Amino acid sequence: MISEPSRYCTVELQALPPRIGQVRRIVSAQLRHWQLDALIDLAALGVTELLTNVHRHAQPDKTCTVEVALLLDRLTVSVRDHDPRIPDLTEPSDTDTEFATSGRGLAIIEAMSESWGVRPHGDSGKVVWFTLQAPPSPVAEPPRTDVVYGATTTGPLESAALVP
Repeated sequence: MISEPSRYCTVELQALPPRIGQVRRIVSAQLRHWQLDALIDLAALGVTELLTNVHRHAQPDKTCTVEVALLLDRLTVSVRDHDPRIPDLTEPSDTDTEFATSGRGLAIIEAMSESWGVRPHGDSGKVVWFTLQAPPSPVAEPPRTDVVYGATTTGPLESAALVP
């Protein structure tokens, strides 16, 4: 059996609230197609956080590209935008409350993913990414065959003429 070594999906969009929901559904459908249902909730949460960051912070525009790649046992979700500023994971200040409704996107990414990072992309832009451990693929049962090894008849030695 030859296994597919990698799978890849890309979506280009404007990071606006209605589009964020659409991309979340696209990512979920793609993972269902790849039979990675166990990763849907985490991947959808992660892509939502990354796209929300683009919507809130990216300058000069909200154009971005979402890439989802499965390589061996790692799912990588990345969002590339045109803003060269690198975000950082900062601790909440004393003025932040535990009931704040924003400002925790990268902390959520860090908590829910196996790994994450940011890298510059060209002269203007960056890529923010995270990885998830893919569950082991089910081991396929070998196909059942009805092959019989050896003779299916009694053979010539069983003949009455040859037996003493």
